[in-house]
Amino acid sequence: MTSTKIKTNRSRSFYKENPPNCSSDLQLIKVKDKPPNLRIPIHSSVKTPLIDYKKLSWLCPVNTNKANDRNDAYSEIDHETFMLEYKKVFMPESPVKRCLQYYNDKEKEQNSSSSSLNTLAVNTTTSPKSLQNVNASEQPSFDVRDYLPLLHRVKKTEDKKVLQRESIQTLRQILTKHPFERTATENDLIFSNLQNFDFFKNNIEPDVLKELSVLAQLETWPDDDFVVYGKTGIHMVLKGSVVPKYTPYLVAGVDGVYPSKFTCCDEDDLPLLSAGECFGTWLPYEDPFSEELSVITLEPNCEFLKFTVSDYRRIKEHIKHREESEKLDLLLHCEQYKLWPKQPLSSLAETVEWVVYPPNTVLASEGYKSPFIGFIQSGECHVLRQVEVFHTLKNGKKEQRTKQVVVGKLSQHSSFAEISLLLDEPLTCSIITTTKVRLGIIQPEKLISLDDVTKQLLRQSNTRTFGHLSQEEIQTEYLQQELKRQWNEFKHSQVLEVINARGIRPGYGKWSKK
Repeated sequence: MTSTKIKTNRSRSFYKENPPNCSSDLQLIKVKDKPPNLRIPIHSSVKTPLIDYKKLSWLCPVNTNKANDRNDAYSEIDHETFMLEYKKVFMPESPVKRCLQYYNDKEKEQNSSSSSLNTLAVNTTTSPKSLQNVNASEQPSFDVRDYLPLLHRVKKTEDKKVLQRESIQTLRQILTKHPFERTATENDLIFSNLQNFDFFKNNIEPDVLKELSVLAQLETWPDDDFVVYGKTGIHMVLKGSVVPKYTPYLVAGVDGVYPSKFTCCDEDDLPLLSAGECFGTWLPYEDPFSEELSVITLEPNCEFLKFTVSDYRRIKEHIKHREESEKLDLLLHCEQYKLWPKQPLSSLAETVEWVVYPPNTVLASEGYKSPFIGFIQSGECHVLRQVEVFHTLKNGKKEQRTKQVVVGKLSQHSSFAEISLLLDEPLTCSIITTTKVRLGIIQPEKLISLDDVTKQLLRQSNTRTFGHLSQEEIQTEYLQQELKRQWNEFKHSQVLEVINARGIRPGYGKWSKK
């Protein structure tokens, strides 16, 4: 009994000191039973590619009936197609666009929620811009060089040829539409691009060119060696090149003067007109399809921007009629011209010109002859008169000074300086603009050209501007304004004294604006 107990104790102690490694044996068995892993482990730095499920469904159609009916040849073709096209299933990663971090929580939440990786994997209509936003939000850059191009403004080129080349491309795109199909924005683009060419900038008034841009047409000549008649209107070459038959080949005709003669061009020295150059005229001819001012196309598919003579004449007449009616309307709204007959009123309206003055501009000075007769269409002016007053110095002495007093104002549909120009005498007041003012003015040289009846009506209908005020009335007005100014200064000083005495500091502490 004792011997058996000693053996068992020894065996227990042996197992305690050297326990059997059962787990390693089990693991070896499991490893031997487990099939070999043929997949290559992907490195942790490699990202899972995005899948385009539309292309995947196109490559692998789920239709078992058709798949069972396929023969071997057809399956080989499908296999080759699949092997060639399967790479397109994986969407390419867009390059990382570096940008600033988000400082607005709302923007960050919106961006992160709208462009998560799961959404990108499922949604097939994801734009590259959203991918850039994801990458930009994940990997912000801290390099100053990445943000310098964003801070600098894009400088537009000042090269004349480059600007004209870009303008021609824009005009060709817009002019493919008919005039009635174009929008107001496209018409403004035509007007702004035409101003890059010297002919339209120097020979046409901006308001005429702006309305003419609405009627711009595109002419295309499909073959070479065609004759384009320039007497039908002004043409500008947009594509191709042409050769004129006679010189001059371009007559603006703004002054209405026709050229005295046309000279036939020599075959050895023919002027070549390329894109951006013009030919033709705006002068009306009895026979517009003659060889003068015509050109010959040298290339097929030549394109021209065209303004017809009839459109130009009609716009000029329309603008002229509109300006005349605007001037007549201004004179009829003035109180002293409401009862005038139509004929002298029309002759007076023909001499009116439009000008615009900014605020704080002296239109006329007291004691000097007025430079023009003015009719205010919009805006407001102050009328000032001079007054002699005594000013007390700090040492108690008094000296006489000349001050200006605001005695009135001229508002819309008011006029001034008629008597000053008619009688050639100085003004009795000064006129200064307080707002932006649009005036219809009559220059002295145009006033002389008026007939005697109109001049007499001007003399009888008008009086001197604020010439009825006496010196006593002006001094009284000056005293009232001075008392009002002193009272406002006294109130302001008292308010500041109370604020400073109470320790109130506007803008700080509880007095700050929240």
